[in-house]
Amino acid sequence: MKKNNLILLLFVIIMIVSNTGCTSNKSNKQVLIADTLKTEIVKTIKIEKVQISRTIDYTSTLAAFKEVHLGPSSPGRIEKINVEVSNRVDQGQVLVQMDRTQLQQAKINMMSLETDFNRLEELKKTESIADQQYDQLKARYEIAKSSYEFLLENTQLKAPFNGIISGKYFEDGEIYSGSPVPLIGKPAVLSIVQINSLKAQVNISSTYFPLVALGMKADIISDLYPDKTFKGEIFRIYPTIDNATKTFVVEIKIQNDNLKLRPGMFAKIRINFGEGSALMVPSIALIKQTGTNDMYAFINENNIAIRKLIKPGSIINDNTEIIEGLNVGDELIVVGQNKLENKTPIKISK
Repeated sequence: MKKNNLILLLFVIIMIVSNTGCTSNKSNKQVLIADTLKTEIVKTIKIEKVQISRTIDYTSTLAAFKEVHLGPSSPGRIEKINVEVSNRVDQGQVLVQMDRTQLQQAKINMMSLETDFNRLEELKKTESIADQQYDQLKARYEIAKSSYEFLLENTQLKAPFNGIISGKYFEDGEIYSGSPVPLIGKPAVLSIVQINSLKAQVNISSTYFPLVALGMKADIISDLYPDKTFKGEIFRIYPTIDNATKTFVVEIKIQNDNLKLRPGMFAKIRINFGEGSALMVPSIALIKQTGTNDMYAFINENNIAIRKLIKPGSIINDNTEIIEGLNVGDELIVVGQNKLENKTPIKISK
């Protein structure tokens, strides 16, 4: 009898514990559901288009407007280099004199054939020579003349433009082999640059492609001269848009008559694309997705927070231009957005 009573008592205890556990699980589930449906209090603004001045800053490394690495077309001994690094040179000036042995031989051969050809010219006038003989000598003379002119051009290296010598890689008497110079990766005896004008390349978002035009002005600012602004203009627009970055390249010519700027300097390039309308929103409303470059924002749709992936444009003061992802009239959440997930219930605070 006592044994039966003990079994009954244990059964009652088990039932009580079991019911308590079930009640606890139900309570926890209700708490989780309540937390999931928790309404967040936020503030919003209506998105509108505003007029802005599209002045955008880019960064670039300045380069010489022209740069040429001079070298003869064939190997040979360098007879004389007439310039040193940093020397100014004029277009057409003889910079390097190569060995003239082959040139002299070619000149003698050409002059000999020229004499013979002139004699045949006189005989040709009186029809005292066969056409075939005349044509053969004429061909030999023209080949000899071309060979001499080729050697003359490559025996004397002349400056192709007004500039400054930026590199000298050989000394008088050395043999030019035609192998690339390690410093520049190209075969050369000298390098010459034109720096009274410089150029800079910038990558511009494809959204501005319709606004860019040849001759468009730009301001160039260097940290070395914080109180001075240099002038430039777009002189080349690349015809293709990079598929990965969605940008295109423009080249800007920079006037540098006083030679204060030099190739290799870092500079800020400021381009004014003129007035225009744009969707501008407070930058604080935008959220960067962790681990990526993606930006998103939340808008209110019937008191539900909807997450929108956006593409930002230029930043002006505390506002950011929205190129894609939001529309005029959207109710953008500007306070409380950091606590939201997609489709979180919200309440608008006045």
